[in-house]
Amino acid sequence: MLISPDFMRRIAGVAAREALPRFRLPGLVSNKLVSGFDPVTEADRETEKAIRALIRAEFPEHGILGEEFGAEGADARHIWVVDPIDGTRSFISGIPLWGTLVGLKQDGDAIAGMVAQPFIGELFYATGEGTHYEGPHGKARLSTRATTDLSEATLCTTTPSIFEPERRAAFDRLERQVRLSRYGTDCYAYCMLAAGQIDLVVEAGLQPYDIVALIPIIEQAGGMVTDWDGGPAEGGGGIIAAANSTLHARALAVLQGG
Repeated sequence: MLISPDFMRRIAGVAAREALPRFRLPGLVSNKLVSGFDPVTEADRETEKAIRALIRAEFPEHGILGEEFGAEGADARHIWVVDPIDGTRSFISGIPLWGTLVGLKQDGDAIAGMVAQPFIGELFYATGEGTHYEGPHGKARLSTRATTDLSEATLCTTTPSIFEPERRAAFDRLERQVRLSRYGTDCYAYCMLAAGQIDLVVEAGLQPYDIVALIPIIEQAGGMVTDWDGGPAEGGGGIIAAANSTLHARALAVLQGG
């Protein structure tokens, strides 16, 4: 099933109308957790409501899974997976590395996805015919880098604190082998991977709504995304995204103890 780029732009538009006016403005931040801190804002909730309404109107037979309001139509062949503001911590800190993530699964496989960052004015999307960029630099078809040696690679993760001790040790092994590592990038790192700016993203503890939209964006640009076992990434958990299969295999071997 092909989704038109115009529909991705429409999703980005309704999301921006809800999220952007609330960015860098004082507002209530709720904590989802009894212990710890997992913030949610009015912008998260209202953005997801707007996206759900658009999907229901356009594809009433499709299901939806969203971070804030859960699942509906979970038995449908096509499921839209929505993270209204991926990087809420960045959002509430005024850092424009958050984004709206919307992906589409068909029979469990991620086939289309978009990331919109309205403050910067960038849109990344993949709808079955490559990965595309629209923003201040105009329009472009994206492709990943050809880096195959870890010693030449740039690695991103949101923060090393997301890793439990065993996986933190594995991440540290990989970080010691790459040329450069950067933190605090949220979903934007995956976009930069698809755009050929970095080479690896490694994370853990992800939910499906954190990754489904990003899989097609990376894969249709030439990259590879799996879990830490080398299996499908649609279910979340530990994720490794790489610019190509050779670099992926080398990074995965390090993470697995090689």
